[in-house]
Amino acid sequence: MVDENRKQWNARQKQLKVFLGDSKRFHQAVELLLEQHAMVHTEKIVTPGLWSFEDALFDDATDEMVRNIFKGTDYSIAWRIWHIARIEDMTMNILVAGESQVLGTGDWLRRMNAGAKDSGNAMDRTEVAAFSNNINIVEMRAYRLAVGQKTREIIQRLTPTDMARKTDSRRLQRILDEGAVVPQARGLIDYWGGRTIAGLMLMPATRHNLVHLNESFRIIAR
Repeated sequence: MVDENRKQWNARQKQLKVFLGDSKRFHQAVELLLEQHAMVHTEKIVTPGLWSFEDALFDDATDEMVRNIFKGTDYSIAWRIWHIARIEDMTMNILVAGESQVLGTGDWLRRMNAGAKDSGNAMDRTEVAAFSNNINIVEMRAYRLAVGQKTREIIQRLTPTDMARKTDSRRLQRILDEGAVVPQARGLIDYWGGRTIAGLMLMPATRHNLVHLNESFRIIAR
């Protein structure tokens, strides 16, 4: 089931790239974007029934699997879920919408017992292990759901002219100022600085999520 849905998702992602580059197909692009985005989140994000990579992962993973750093990898599943949630939060809310991060609302840091507010890119193995042992998995998934729901609101406010818009340098600086990306991971800022809004919809809003979910599936398949 995972392999077949992954194959279909990847095929639709190629189609999405084409649609996002054609203003005449903007409404089709938004519809497909919302579907692709929904599938890399829990089915709670939309009307139940659409297949979910996240739900499939957590249906098969034990708490130990989620928290453990297995041999041959530097990161846990817990870290990966945190990482994709944080990246989506900061890029969609700050870079795309120019608004506040979801993390800054709802007392999320305390609820998750996160011990960090950045993307986690600069964490070493010891820090990843400590993070993974302490994080509240239920609250972290709730945070990711809240991030996804906000992303969907942002997507539905976009216009065709937004898609070609380049990332604003002042918004990139905001990410650094708010500690969402630490200086050691500044390469992320440089990468996003070269993207359009359409590019951010493709990576990280959709594909980046699936990249780390795929890595997580490989961990539990061992």
